[in-house]
Amino acid sequence: MAFPGRGFAGADPIMKEKKEKANLVDDLSRKVLAEARAGGLTISCAESCTGGLLAGAITDIAGSSDVFAGGVISYSNRSKSMVLKVPKELIREHGAVSEECALAMARGAMDLFESDVACSVTGIAGPGGATPGKPVGLVWFALVSRSGGKTFAEFFKGNRRAIREMAVVFALTEMVAALKRARGVGHAG
Repeated sequence: MAFPGRGFAGADPIMKEKKEKANLVDDLSRKVLAEARAGGLTISCAESCTGGLLAGAITDIAGSSDVFAGGVISYSNRSKSMVLKVPKELIREHGAVSEECALAMARGAMDLFESDVACSVTGIAGPGGATPGKPVGLVWFALVSRSGGKTFAEFFKGNRRAIREMAVVFALTEMVAALKRARGVGHAG
């Protein structure tokens, strides 16, 4: 069905930007899956502030089920403890948006899904939720494998949607690198 042109001034640049972002996420998701397949590795994730966007990006790619074991949206502290086995004491001591919590979330996902590599994302997407030392835009990531783990703290600027989208791009980028490390390809950093 064709719709008559309504002259949505400025819509073309906005649509172009949205398409470019979608293509980037799609390309990174494909790279994650290709690296996992090349190494015979399975992957999983645990998400808080991204609310399933990371798992959604990966599972948007047809055939992802051969390497994507599963994902958990552990938005509340209770779900982090109940589902991912993040110790309540850890959350009380360090907070849900912390290196320690991100690492525990990733390990919890890896154990829950019996995957080879897991990624976690926990942060403050805003507009509220900031605390002293933890501003809106702070996001912690952890990538773990059976041989170890790596954590990252990033600060993203923008509105809630932008922060969440940038967090997904960062997570996918680091997953590609982690999968390469897990299969012994590329640099060790």
